[in-house]
Amino acid sequence: MKGGRGARHGACQALVYVLLIGSIAGLIGWINQGYLREQVSWYTTVRPYMLAQVRPYVLTAAAERALKPGDTFRECAKDCPEMVVLPAGEFMMGSSADDPDHYDNEGPLHRVTIAQPVAVSKFEVTFEQWDACVAVGGCARVPDSNMGRGMRPVINVSWDHAQQYVAWLAEMSGRPYRLLSEAEWEYAARAGTTTAFSWGDELGKNNANCNGCGSEWDGRQTAPVGSFAPNPFGLYDMHGNVWEWVEDCLHADYEGAPTDGSPWAEGNCNERVIRGGSWIGYPVGLRSALRFWYSSDDHGADLGLRVARTLSP
Repeated sequence: MKGGRGARHGACQALVYVLLIGSIAGLIGWINQGYLREQVSWYTTVRPYMLAQVRPYVLTAAAERALKPGDTFRECAKDCPEMVVLPAGEFMMGSSADDPDHYDNEGPLHRVTIAQPVAVSKFEVTFEQWDACVAVGGCARVPDSNMGRGMRPVINVSWDHAQQYVAWLAEMSGRPYRLLSEAEWEYAARAGTTTAFSWGDELGKNNANCNGCGSEWDGRQTAPVGSFAPNPFGLYDMHGNVWEWVEDCLHADYEGAPTDGSPWAEGNCNERVIRGGSWIGYPVGLRSALRFWYSSDDHGADLGLRVARTLSP
């Protein structure tokens, strides 16, 4: 009897070992399969796209150094953002307490210095550009909420999605594409102005797409990018159309905020700042100083993005 029990125990141990080894082998195989799939995708899809559609169009070091404020460039054949070079400069960020539309999170009003020129996308990132990233596996496909794709601004993107896109652009081009910092965004939106909107203190009519802006898309849907006049820096839709994710973590106000244009990279980083207002929001949300936020994994039919690219000094 004892011998029988010992034999059964030994057989059970052997079976456990076999199952364990099989599980480990299966896990290694699964991991290797994933790795192999990534390698196959890289060599058959991603790398050919990069070599044909992006790398031949990337600025040389000399061409980058020769850029002047107002110059534009695109570092791909067609399906990536056109970039505008903004000048270095200073501006007053936020709003003063005596501004009739002031919110507490817009203060204190403080001076920010953008010491080096930076390139910012002329338009909000479009579905056409986003879908190019999707086609080669760099980004998640997102719905258009029946508003159309093509030259409409991409929507339903979270901050996490936006990070996928800028990481993909950086990988394809070998250049430092990224989201704007909140300070860079306001500098770009103001474009040298100190008024509520880049065109003045009054909303006017048909200057942007919002719920009450007087455009044909008001409160109904996004407008094709570039449907309104650009601001003095040559940027379109900085006010309205879709909210734009920026890099910064959320803070209740500007106490202790960076003054060099860099993103505020600590704080409540589960929440990220959005700027610019949207097609479904009211005009007050379009003010250059207005700040709002969402969780980094939130997405919606009024959430999009704009990109920046660091330039060599």
